[in-house]
Amino acid sequence: MIRASRGNPQSAAITRLALAYARLWGARITFDAEFGIFVCSRMRGGYARSGTTIGGAFLTGRDPARALVRHEAVHADQWAAYGWTFALRYLFEELRHRGSRNRFEIAAGLADGGYRES
Repeated sequence: MIRASRGNPQSAAITRLALAYARLWGARITFDAEFGIFVCSRMRGGYARSGTTIGGAFLTGRDPARALVRHEAVHADQWAAYGWTFALRYLFEELRHRGSRNRFEIAAGLADGGYRES
């Protein structure tokens, strides 16, 4: 748990909640050792866009490509850096600069996340 949360106890608690939430939506949960993130795939719903990272867990309805898991692992790093405030920071940034102009998405790698540069 702590590995997926980048050693941050607050992110570890958030990750635990995300995993419980993913189970409620019927996720198949695996741990990706290369990128150090839980991948909660085949969910029936409960995530945004093509998927959402909460703490050290990536929630999605499909089996993601490696590039997307790499992208989401950067978001896990962001969760570890900012703790629970990352959700607010991300939302505020998204309201100001949507999608490919969002600095958190740019940092995670637009191409890996399936974004076109604007």
